Amino acid sequence: MRDLRDLGLHDHVCWAFDDADEFRARATRFLAKGLDLGEQIWYVGAGEVAALEDEMREFPGMDRALRRGAAKAASVEAAYPGKTVIDPTAQVRAYATATDQAVAAGFTGLRVAADASALVRTPEQLDAFARYEHLIDRYMLTAPFSALCAYQRSLLGEETIAALACMHPGASPNATPFWLHATADGGCAAAIGGELDLATRDLLEPALRRADLQPHNGELVLDATRLAFIDHRSLLQLAAHARNNGHGLVLRTAHPGPSHLTKALGLTNVRVETPT
Repeated sequence: MRDLRDLGLHDHVCWAFDDADEFRARATRFLAKGLDLGEQIWYVGAGEVAALEDEMREFPGMDRALRRGAAKAASVEAAYPGKTVIDPTAQVRAYATATDQAVAAGFTGLRVAADASALVRTPEQLDAFARYEHLIDRYMLTAPFSALCAYQRSLLGEETIAALACMHPGASPNATPFWLHATADGGCAAAIGGELDLATRDLLEPALRRADLQPHNGELVLDATRLAFIDHRSLLQLAAHARNNGHGLVLRTAHPGPSHLTKALGLTNVRVETPT
Protein backbone atom coordinates (compact mmCIF):
# COMPACT_ATOMS: atom_id res chain seq x y z
CA MET A 1 0.00 0.00 0.00
CA ARG A 2 1.01 3.64 -0.24
CA ASP A 3 2.98 5.48 2.43
CA LEU A 4 0.79 6.63 5.31
CA ARG A 5 1.67 10.24 4.54
CA ASP A 6 0.18 9.84 1.06
CA LEU A 7 -3.33 8.99 2.24
CA GLY A 8 -5.93 11.63 1.41
CA LEU A 9 -9.29 12.96 2.61
CA HIS A 10 -11.28 9.75 2.11
CA ASP A 11 -8.78 6.98 2.84
CA HIS A 12 -9.38 4.07 5.21
CA VAL A 13 -6.55 1.74 6.16
CA CYS A 14 -6.02 -1.06 8.66
CA TRP A 15 -2.63 -1.37 10.32
CA ALA A 16 -1.40 -4.33 12.37
CA PHE A 17 1.26 -3.31 14.88
CA ASP A 18 3.51 -5.10 17.35
CA ASP A 19 3.91 -2.63 20.21
CA ALA A 20 2.87 0.80 21.46
CA ASP A 21 5.92 2.54 20.01
CA GLU A 22 5.09 1.28 16.54
CA PHE A 23 1.48 2.43 16.85
CA ARG A 24 2.57 5.92 17.93
CA ALA A 25 5.02 6.20 15.05
CA ARG A 26 2.53 5.02 12.41
CA ALA A 27 -0.32 7.10 13.83
CA THR A 28 1.72 10.27 13.99
CA ARG A 29 2.90 9.83 10.41
CA PHE A 30 -0.70 9.41 9.28
CA LEU A 31 -1.95 12.35 11.36
CA ALA A 32 0.84 14.69 10.25
CA LYS A 33 -0.51 14.40 6.70
CA GLY A 34 -3.88 15.53 8.03
CA LEU A 35 -2.37 18.71 9.41
CA ASP A 36 -0.82 19.35 5.99
CA LEU A 37 -4.28 19.00 4.43
CA GLY A 38 -5.93 21.34 6.92
CA GLU A 39 -7.86 18.59 8.67
CA GLN A 40 -8.62 18.26 12.34
CA ILE A 41 -6.83 15.18 13.67
CA TRP A 42 -7.71 12.79 16.50
CA TYR A 43 -5.33 10.43 18.25
CA VAL A 44 -7.33 7.67 19.95
CA GLY A 45 -5.79 5.15 22.31
CA ALA A 46 -6.15 3.44 25.65
CA GLY A 47 -5.53 5.47 28.78
CA GLU A 48 -6.06 8.98 30.06
CA VAL A 49 -6.36 11.91 27.66
CA ALA A 50 -3.53 13.82 29.36
CA ALA A 51 -1.15 10.90 28.84
CA LEU A 52 -2.19 10.58 25.19
CA GLU A 53 -1.59 14.30 24.67
CA ASP A 54 1.89 13.91 26.14
CA GLU A 55 2.58 11.15 23.63
CA MET A 56 1.51 13.45 20.79
CA ARG A 57 3.78 16.27 21.97
CA GLU A 58 6.81 14.04 21.40
CA PHE A 59 6.38 14.61 17.66
CA PRO A 60 7.13 17.83 15.74
CA GLY A 61 4.28 20.29 15.34
CA MET A 62 1.81 18.41 17.53
CA ASP A 63 2.08 20.67 20.58
CA ARG A 64 1.05 23.72 18.54
CA ALA A 65 -1.72 21.72 16.86
CA LEU A 66 -3.08 20.70 20.26
CA ARG A 67 -3.04 24.30 21.51
CA ARG A 68 -5.00 25.65 18.53
CA GLY A 69 -7.54 22.81 18.46
CA ALA A 70 -6.32 21.23 15.24
CA ALA A 71 -5.31 18.10 17.16
CA LYS A 72 -7.15 16.23 19.87
CA ALA A 73 -6.47 13.15 21.96
CA ALA A 74 -9.28 10.85 23.05
CA SER A 75 -9.45 7.71 25.13
CA VAL A 76 -10.72 4.72 23.19
CA GLU A 77 -13.51 4.38 25.73
CA ALA A 78 -14.76 7.91 24.97
CA ALA A 79 -14.46 7.70 21.18
CA TYR A 80 -16.27 4.35 21.04
CA PRO A 81 -18.99 4.49 23.72
CA GLY A 82 -19.92 1.22 25.39
CA LYS A 83 -17.62 -1.18 27.18
CA THR A 84 -18.89 -4.33 25.51
CA VAL A 85 -20.18 -4.41 21.92
CA ILE A 86 -20.43 -1.22 19.86
CA ASP A 87 -23.51 -0.24 17.88
CA PRO A 88 -22.09 -0.02 14.31
CA THR A 89 -24.69 2.41 13.00
CA ALA A 90 -24.49 4.68 16.05
CA GLN A 91 -20.70 4.79 15.80
CA VAL A 92 -20.87 5.92 12.17
CA ARG A 93 -23.33 8.65 13.19
CA ALA A 94 -20.95 9.79 15.92
CA TYR A 95 -18.06 10.20 13.48
CA ALA A 96 -20.34 11.87 10.95
CA THR A 97 -21.31 14.43 13.59
CA ALA A 98 -17.67 14.97 14.54
CA THR A 99 -16.75 15.43 10.87
CA ASP A 100 -19.50 18.00 10.39
CA GLN A 101 -18.30 19.86 13.48
CA ALA A 102 -14.71 19.87 12.22
CA VAL A 103 -15.77 21.30 8.86
CA ALA A 104 -17.96 23.90 10.58
CA ALA A 105 -14.92 24.94 12.62
CA GLY A 106 -12.98 25.68 9.42
CA PHE A 107 -11.08 22.42 8.92
CA THR A 108 -11.14 20.52 5.64
CA GLY A 109 -12.26 17.33 7.34
CA LEU A 110 -11.52 14.90 10.16
CA ARG A 111 -8.72 12.35 10.37
CA VAL A 112 -8.59 9.69 13.11
CA ALA A 113 -5.86 7.26 14.12
CA ALA A 114 -7.25 4.76 16.61
CA ASP A 115 -5.90 1.75 18.46
CA ALA A 116 -9.11 -0.27 18.66
CA SER A 117 -7.54 -3.48 19.95
CA ALA A 118 -9.53 -3.41 23.20
CA LEU A 119 -12.82 -3.35 21.32
CA VAL A 120 -12.50 -6.64 19.41
CA ARG A 121 -11.50 -9.14 22.07
CA THR A 122 -14.64 -11.32 21.94
CA PRO A 123 -16.46 -12.89 18.96
CA GLU A 124 -19.43 -10.59 19.54
CA GLN A 125 -17.20 -7.51 19.62
CA LEU A 126 -15.40 -8.62 16.47
CA ASP A 127 -18.66 -9.20 14.62
CA ALA A 128 -19.99 -5.73 15.48
CA PHE A 129 -16.74 -3.89 14.84
CA ALA A 130 -16.14 -5.57 11.48
CA ARG A 131 -19.66 -4.53 10.51
CA TYR A 132 -18.86 -0.97 11.63
CA GLU A 133 -15.65 -0.97 9.56
CA HIS A 134 -17.69 -1.62 6.42
CA LEU A 135 -20.32 0.98 7.26
CA ILE A 136 -17.75 3.68 8.00
CA ASP A 137 -16.01 2.78 4.75
CA ARG A 138 -19.26 3.57 2.90
CA TYR A 139 -19.50 6.89 4.73
CA MET A 140 -15.93 7.81 3.73
CA LEU A 141 -16.72 7.54 0.03
CA THR A 142 -18.26 11.01 0.07
CA ALA A 143 -17.41 12.54 3.45
CA PRO A 144 -14.09 14.28 4.28
CA PHE A 145 -13.21 11.64 6.87
CA SER A 146 -10.19 9.34 6.88
CA ALA A 147 -9.04 6.76 9.39
CA LEU A 148 -6.13 4.56 10.40
CA CYS A 149 -7.58 1.60 12.31
CA ALA A 150 -4.82 -0.08 14.30
CA TYR A 151 -4.83 -3.51 15.94
CA GLN A 152 -2.13 -5.15 18.06
CA ARG A 153 -0.97 -8.59 16.92
CA SER A 154 0.11 -9.89 20.32
CA LEU A 155 -3.32 -9.16 21.81
CA LEU A 156 -5.53 -10.33 18.95
CA GLY A 157 -3.72 -12.82 16.76
CA GLU A 158 -3.46 -12.98 12.99
CA GLU A 159 -6.94 -14.44 12.37
CA THR A 160 -8.74 -11.60 14.14
CA ILE A 161 -6.60 -8.99 12.43
CA ALA A 162 -7.29 -10.56 9.03
CA ALA A 163 -11.04 -10.50 9.72
CA LEU A 164 -10.82 -6.75 10.35
CA ALA A 165 -8.23 -5.89 7.71
CA CYS A 166 -10.28 -7.46 4.92
CA MET A 167 -13.04 -4.89 5.55
CA HIS A 168 -10.68 -2.07 4.47
CA PRO A 169 -9.56 -0.93 1.01
CA GLY A 170 -5.96 -0.84 2.27
CA ALA A 171 -3.95 -2.63 4.95
CA SER A 172 -0.45 -3.12 6.28
CA PRO A 173 1.66 -5.80 4.56
CA ASN A 174 0.45 -9.39 5.03
CA ALA A 175 -2.53 -8.37 7.19
CA THR A 176 -5.09 -9.87 4.79
CA PRO A 177 -5.07 -11.75 1.47
CA PHE A 178 -8.16 -9.96 0.15
CA TRP A 179 -10.30 -6.83 0.61
CA LEU A 180 -14.06 -6.35 0.66
CA HIS A 181 -14.84 -2.66 0.82
CA ALA A 182 -17.20 0.10 -0.25
CA THR A 183 -17.09 1.49 -3.76
CA ALA A 184 -18.53 4.44 -5.65
CA ASP A 185 -18.86 2.35 -8.81
CA GLY A 186 -22.50 2.71 -9.82
CA GLY A 187 -24.71 -0.28 -9.02
CA CYS A 188 -22.00 -2.19 -7.18
CA ALA A 189 -22.71 -3.44 -3.67
CA ALA A 190 -18.98 -3.49 -2.84
CA ALA A 191 -15.52 -3.96 -4.29
CA ILE A 192 -13.50 -7.11 -3.79
CA GLY A 193 -9.78 -7.43 -4.44
CA GLY A 194 -6.65 -9.42 -3.69
CA GLU A 195 -6.56 -13.21 -3.85
CA LEU A 196 -9.35 -15.65 -3.00
CA ASP A 197 -8.32 -19.27 -2.57
CA LEU A 198 -8.39 -22.13 -0.08
CA ALA A 199 -6.65 -19.99 2.55
CA THR A 200 -9.51 -17.45 2.54
CA ARG A 201 -12.37 -19.96 2.76
CA ASP A 202 -13.09 -19.31 6.45
CA LEU A 203 -12.58 -15.55 6.12
CA LEU A 204 -14.76 -14.77 3.10
CA GLU A 205 -18.20 -15.84 4.31
CA PRO A 206 -18.10 -13.87 7.60
CA ALA A 207 -16.89 -10.81 5.68
CA LEU A 208 -19.82 -11.08 3.26
CA ARG A 209 -22.29 -11.52 6.11
CA ARG A 210 -20.91 -8.59 8.11
CA ALA A 211 -20.98 -6.29 5.09
CA ASP A 212 -24.67 -7.10 4.50
CA LEU A 213 -24.35 -6.27 0.81
CA GLN A 214 -27.41 -4.94 -0.99
CA PRO A 215 -28.49 -6.07 -4.48
CA HIS A 216 -29.06 -3.91 -7.53
CA ASN A 217 -31.99 -4.92 -9.75
CA GLY A 218 -32.02 -8.36 -8.14
CA GLU A 219 -28.30 -8.99 -8.58
CA LEU A 220 -25.38 -8.81 -6.19
CA VAL A 221 -22.85 -6.79 -8.19
CA LEU A 222 -19.20 -6.71 -7.11
CA ASP A 223 -16.48 -4.49 -8.51
CA ALA A 224 -13.75 -7.12 -8.95
CA THR A 225 -11.26 -5.02 -10.89
CA ARG A 226 -8.68 -5.41 -8.08
CA LEU A 227 -9.22 -9.17 -7.85
CA ALA A 228 -5.92 -10.77 -8.84
CA PHE A 229 -6.95 -14.41 -8.42
CA ILE A 230 -10.02 -16.49 -7.55
CA ASP A 231 -10.22 -20.29 -7.34
CA HIS A 232 -13.31 -22.36 -8.03
CA ARG A 233 -14.13 -22.82 -4.32
CA SER A 234 -14.20 -19.08 -3.74
CA LEU A 235 -16.35 -18.46 -6.80
CA LEU A 236 -18.77 -21.11 -5.53
CA GLN A 237 -18.79 -19.35 -2.14
CA LEU A 238 -19.68 -16.02 -3.72
CA ALA A 239 -22.33 -17.62 -5.90
CA ALA A 240 -23.86 -19.48 -2.94
CA HIS A 241 -23.93 -16.33 -0.83
CA ALA A 242 -25.80 -14.46 -3.57
CA ARG A 243 -28.15 -17.37 -4.26
CA ASN A 244 -28.97 -17.91 -0.56
CA ASN A 245 -30.09 -14.29 -0.40
CA GLY A 246 -32.22 -14.64 -3.53
CA HIS A 247 -29.84 -12.88 -5.94
CA GLY A 248 -27.69 -13.59 -8.93
CA LEU A 249 -23.98 -12.72 -8.77
CA VAL A 250 -22.27 -10.26 -11.12
CA LEU A 251 -18.50 -9.78 -11.12
CA ARG A 252 -17.17 -6.74 -12.94
CA THR A 253 -13.64 -7.57 -14.04
CA ALA A 254 -11.49 -7.74 -17.15
CA HIS A 255 -9.58 -10.70 -15.66
CA PRO A 256 -10.40 -13.84 -17.71
CA GLY A 257 -10.27 -16.24 -14.75
CA PRO A 258 -13.79 -15.70 -13.34
CA SER A 259 -15.36 -16.01 -16.78
CA HIS A 260 -13.56 -19.27 -17.51
CA LEU A 261 -14.50 -20.71 -14.10
CA THR A 262 -18.13 -19.68 -14.47
CA LYS A 263 -18.41 -21.54 -17.75
CA ALA A 264 -16.47 -24.58 -16.50
CA LEU A 265 -18.64 -24.90 -13.39
CA GLY A 266 -21.90 -24.26 -15.24
CA LEU A 267 -22.94 -21.51 -12.83
CA THR A 268 -26.22 -20.17 -14.13
CA ASN A 269 -26.59 -17.49 -11.43
CA VAL A 270 -23.17 -15.93 -12.11
CA ARG A 271 -22.43 -13.33 -14.76
CA VAL A 272 -19.09 -11.68 -15.54
CA GLU A 273 -19.09 -8.16 -16.96
CA THR A 274 -16.14 -6.37 -18.49
CA PRO A 275 -15.97 -2.88 -16.91
CA THR A 276 -16.29 0.03 -19.31
